[in-house]
Amino acid sequence: MTGSGNVPANPIVCEEVRHVYPSGVVALEGVSFEAGAAEVVGIVGQNGSGKTTLVRHFNGLLKPTRGRVLVNRLDSRRETVQSLSRQVGYVFQNPNHQLFAGTVEAELAFGPKNLGLERQQIEERVRQSSEFFDLAHLLTTHPYRLSLAQRKLVAMASVYAMQPTVLVLDEPTTGQDHAGAVMVRKLITRLREQGKTVVVVSHDMALIAEVTDRIAVMCSAEILATGTPRDVFADDEVMKRAQLRPPQITQLSQRRTLQGARRHLALSVGEAVDSLLDDHGLES
Repeated sequence: MTGSGNVPANPIVCEEVRHVYPSGVVALEGVSFEAGAAEVVGIVGQNGSGKTTLVRHFNGLLKPTRGRVLVNRLDSRRETVQSLSRQVGYVFQNPNHQLFAGTVEAELAFGPKNLGLERQQIEERVRQSSEFFDLAHLLTTHPYRLSLAQRKLVAMASVYAMQPTVLVLDEPTTGQDHAGAVMVRKLITRLREQGKTVVVVSHDMALIAEVTDRIAVMCSAEILATGTPRDVFADDEVMKRAQLRPPQITQLSQRRTLQGARRHLALSVGEAVDSLLDDHGLES
């Protein structure tokens, strides 16, 4: 099995993946996709476009009807969900779907225990994870006594404690207040800095714009386009076909720029302010 010291350049590789549900619904049709080491990739699209179906192939919850999914060079068709969970941590949109232990500490310890780690190693994983997600003061608390935003952090921390190469975050800012959304942004950045591959499935275009290195746009079971957030959001045809809108600040920036002047397209308020000051010969 591929270890953390031998991470390939692209931990996730999908080759012409087709997936048909037992009902006959074609959820993926010839999808090719890669996620690189220490890369944050956003997957965007309307409900029913295939986003969730795609990422559930990464940890073996779904298997390709046709094509191939490689996870750290492992063919997902030949691996169990338990085996792939060592490689890919999946954080569900609703934390109630994965939290069950009586305390936050027990929740964080569950994954490492299942990996067969020694007691000292488990305690160290719990300590690292609780500190990384600022949960140390909540270790003795029952998860369901926490707010939704806090439970989502506990869910992320429980997956992080297993130290997978890849983390899949499904709508991580849903249910978060402004402070929680800011924390999620910081956590994703820190995960990248630690060398993790992070796949973010989200309708939060501001989050996608600010934290991802690359976006895959899905529509009708296919990937329409991939590229940097700046390039994808500037492609009016792709955005129209996918029925998506860039972040509000990007839309405002588009109104101020000449057609094709993509280098001025702002992805954040900070970039918009810098562009505005530059236009007037001022310094920030």
